[in-house]
Amino acid sequence: MKKLLFCLLFAAPCVFAQTKTLFYMTDHSDSVRDFMEHQTKIDIIVPTWYNVDANGMVSGEPDATVMRVVKQRHIELFPIVAMFDKTGAHALLTSDKAQTAMIGSLISECKRNGYDGFQLDLEDISWTDRDALSATVKRIADAMHQEHLQLQIAVVPNAPGHPGHTAFSKWIFSDWRGVFDLKALSESVDLICLMTYDQHTHWTTPGPVGGWIWMNENLDYALKVVPKEKLSLGIALYGYHWYTGDPGANDKEQRPNVTADYISAIDSQSLRDTYNAQEQWDAQDHAAYFFFYHDQMREWIFYTEKRGFADRYNLAKEEHLQGICAWVLGEEDKDIWSVLPERK
Repeated sequence: MKKLLFCLLFAAPCVFAQTKTLFYMTDHSDSVRDFMEHQTKIDIIVPTWYNVDANGMVSGEPDATVMRVVKQRHIELFPIVAMFDKTGAHALLTSDKAQTAMIGSLISECKRNGYDGFQLDLEDISWTDRDALSATVKRIADAMHQEHLQLQIAVVPNAPGHPGHTAFSKWIFSDWRGVFDLKALSESVDLICLMTYDQHTHWTTPGPVGGWIWMNENLDYALKVVPKEKLSLGIALYGYHWYTGDPGANDKEQRPNVTADYISAIDSQSLRDTYNAQEQWDAQDHAAYFFFYHDQMREWIFYTEKRGFADRYNLAKEEHLQGICAWVLGEEDKDIWSVLPERK
């Protein structure tokens, strides 16, 4: 109300910043080709070019073709520097020498290649390293800010902030979710990408990759401590395919093995059409899904198509977040691009 009165009194237009579109890109040719085709609708590109090890050694290099387009179009560029290693991460987070090496490499790569900064993707870390991660991120961010560079971080959603009753809930919190102190991290970095996807995976029963209820619970939880202008909402561009796996027919003992595979939206739609499946809409979780029979067994697919993408993009707009962060180019329903505006 105060903002509205201010606008009326001073006859000045009050507009919020445009919702920024951040897309992840792999080295796969389909992903790079997708970036080239839709570059006019991408504000920030985050390619998976770099990794870091326990000693702080950063390895990787840019794609020259992508770099030319980024510079020509003035697209913001934040390559990922990734680590998925519980033991290695603990070593990195507790070693001053390793962190010094990592920071030096990140700054050097930014200056050499003209990056705007880096995005940290440090996952599969024990919750006991929570304070160490926050301290390390602050150290990296402070060093990069001194060089007029920015630092982003991708975080696993962790509402309600503690493990639940089931063994799965305890495991997913202790090994994946619990390490991220959103308040501390938001005070250090320039952007937090909230990875509101992989709610259901091959570890779980069939369900939406990032259901509406779960996504909103995690968004509300994050917004308690993260400023809106520093928060980007994660959107999956893929799905999961649940089916009956190999029970170990040739092993000494057989076992139940219901499993799931990561699947692109394109391949999801291909299976839907091949088996004449009836795609349905989960109104509660704003998610597309279908099932079909293969060898007399029902198989399930949940994935993100245009409607699911649009709902989540509009949620980010309505909440006046910094934007969206979508994983990953090359696997999306091609119709999603009609949802996004051209870059200004």
